[in-house]
Amino acid sequence: MLTTRTIKLSGWGGYPLVNATVCAPDDLFELEAVRDQPMIIRGQGRSYGDAAISANGLVVLSDRTNAILSLDESGLLTVEAGSTLEQVLRASVPCGWFPSVVPGTKFVSLGGCIAADVHGKNHHRDGSFGQYVRELKMMLADASLEICSPSQNAELFWATLGGMGLTGVITRARLQMSPIESPFMVVLHHQAPDLTGAIELLEDQSIDDQYSVAWVDCLARGRKLGRSVLITGHHARLEELPAVVRKTSKSRGFDLKFDFPDWVLNRYSVAAFNEAYFRRQGLRKKPFLQHYDQFFFPLDRIGNWNRMYGRRGFIQYQCVFPTSQARDGLQQLLEELANSRRASFLAVLKRFGPGNQGLLSFPIEGYTFTLDFPISDPGLLPFLDRLDEIVLRNDGRVYLAKDARMKPETFRAMYARTEEWLAFKSRVDPTNKFQSDLSRRLELLSTSVAVPV
Repeated sequence: MLTTRTIKLSGWGGYPLVNATVCAPDDLFELEAVRDQPMIIRGQGRSYGDAAISANGLVVLSDRTNAILSLDESGLLTVEAGSTLEQVLRASVPCGWFPSVVPGTKFVSLGGCIAADVHGKNHHRDGSFGQYVRELKMMLADASLEICSPSQNAELFWATLGGMGLTGVITRARLQMSPIESPFMVVLHHQAPDLTGAIELLEDQSIDDQYSVAWVDCLARGRKLGRSVLITGHHARLEELPAVVRKTSKSRGFDLKFDFPDWVLNRYSVAAFNEAYFRRQGLRKKPFLQHYDQFFFPLDRIGNWNRMYGRRGFIQYQCVFPTSQARDGLQQLLEELANSRRASFLAVLKRFGPGNQGLLSFPIEGYTFTLDFPISDPGLLPFLDRLDEIVLRNDGRVYLAKDARMKPETFRAMYARTEEWLAFKSRVDPTNKFQSDLSRRLELLSTSVAVPV
């Protein structure tokens, strides 16, 4: 029998915070016993907003369904959906395999990676996480089990990829890994004096590498608007390593034991950090070795880093602009940010390659930009609405895994295949068994039944 309890629950941003009824089954098939209740599956809770919380229904914690089942000689990995990237990396890197796509944290479940169709620093070359998912095993609303893939039950597969857990329960996944020769990366930094320079660097084939990301000084104004440090890298081959290397170059992490006061992260402290970072990182003119942990997951070294934003939490805002409108859209967004005199401690620019067939998958070919803001800012939500208007004017969209406040009409205008997704949802989940606070806020529900609020 499943045991439930009521706890305070939020996404990684700490906003919104709700009272939620949770359970933690040893096997996801135990959920058949509560099939009459609405529910949402929650992995590690690393989506930032309200995608994996529910104030009305059951939140199912998948921590215990986390077995790594097999990794064969071709790099085909079979896992339970509750397993994390950290577990996978510990098992696969010594065997010479690396996940083909990783997001900015390793403390995320594989089921969550699929539900959000996460992307990484290599999207411009290799696409998103879903492009390396070879097969899913799912339990649907009627408790039936289905296997889906790009070639089998493809409609279910593409609705689930990026579908934020609203089409069914992913129980197992089969993923294609990529071969590596070492746990190290060869990294190179490049300075850009402004936004135009940053985009030119990201498009420069002579310096392009497997992975690339630009840190942006979001407080720079005037001629320095958008000044950046571009970070590129690739997995080090054996011949690129010195004869003797340390077994690991990971720096020690630490846990943040308390919430920062609201005043700590302000435009002055962020401006000082940005100036120091731009100058220091710009001095690194030659390639250098870095452990994959430091390259891909720098914030993971600070346990509970989200507490830097204070007790009330923060909102991370991530949008993407298509290539043809990216320069104008990014310029408008940075100008709006500069004029508001708000400080974002994180500001990251990446280039995306073509998207995939996922009905609600976020990436489109162009440029994605990420910012974060403490929720203690009293004018934040109207400001983010203004950013939405800029994104809409330039045919862009906002990432659901980061969203905590977008309006349903804005969402529909950004995601052209919403009605197609909803029609499929109505067929496979007509009673809205799978729902979350995000799905209710954005009206991502089957219309065949009334849903209590």
